[in-house]
Amino acid sequence: MAEIPKPSVSDGEILLQVKSAGICGTDLRMIRNGYAGIGPDSPRTLGHEISGVIAEVGRSVRGYEAGMRVAVAPNIGCGICDLCVQGDQHLCPDYRALGVQLDGGFAEYVVIPEAAVRFGNVAPLPDRVTFDQAALIEPLSCVYNGILQCPIRLGDDVLVIGAGTIGIMYALLAKRAGAGRVFLANRSAKRLELARGIDDSLILLEASKLKESIPELTAGRGVDVCVTANPSPESQRTAVELTAMNGRINFFGGLPKTEENVEVNTNLIHYKQIVATGSTKANNRHFRKTLQFIANGIVDADRLITGRYAVADMEQAVAEAMSSEGIKTLIAFR
Repeated sequence: MAEIPKPSVSDGEILLQVKSAGICGTDLRMIRNGYAGIGPDSPRTLGHEISGVIAEVGRSVRGYEAGMRVAVAPNIGCGICDLCVQGDQHLCPDYRALGVQLDGGFAEYVVIPEAAVRFGNVAPLPDRVTFDQAALIEPLSCVYNGILQCPIRLGDDVLVIGAGTIGIMYALLAKRAGAGRVFLANRSAKRLELARGIDDSLILLEASKLKESIPELTAGRGVDVCVTANPSPESQRTAVELTAMNGRINFFGGLPKTEENVEVNTNLIHYKQIVATGSTKANNRHFRKTLQFIANGIVDADRLITGRYAVADMEQAVAEAMSSEGIKTLIAFR
């Protein structure tokens, strides 16, 4: 914890008074492992799952005004490369993000850069969406991007390996996308019990027994879609083995640098005609769409929030998030 001055804004910027910010796995990895460019002489305020109230707007800002309730998509592109022009600013070679390369939302105030204001990263909230709910838009938008990259069709059997926050969100959206059965696997029984409390229609499986349970449950066919919502090379190998003929795989979870080269039997991909995809982060279109999901009750965001702490209790909040005892832990400002 540190006291810093209240930021000021330039003509094209917005000053956001943060009301709620989610703790993400990315935050925890940066806390544990550090991050390039961050150190004692170059500190960084983390937090990229942000909602709040606009406190000030720069003189040249249009379309926003003080007092507006908003959520902020964290990924900012250069705005002029081909990827940004097609709307994928999260894939921009010069991508920056609040809470990663720029100061983020684990503070009472955060400056929203001019580029983020101009590119539509700031999304007004309907009255029926709370600040806490809005803090879940960002991770849900990443899941939505995953489903767009690796479509789920009506009646599909879907396996999600990993029952962290993302895995549970993925399982819930898979049901909404039309999956017939959703299998959710994890090594921790506690995580699976948390998922059961959210949606008891999910079929919960022990990750270590997937090679026995999935063939048994699918009459040897395998699943139509498999999602690796965790940073495990073994789950990627397992996904290739358990995916059915003409099936689809989304490698959602990134791997540590020390384990990023995974030995996979590509003959299984070849002979089973598997389509293997990946997805990462989300763009502003995904963000606005998942705001609609929460606003319209497609996803009950409140059921995913299991911890809520004041910023003064940040250490306790981080400890809870690292313990995997809950689903989504928030830092709340009032």
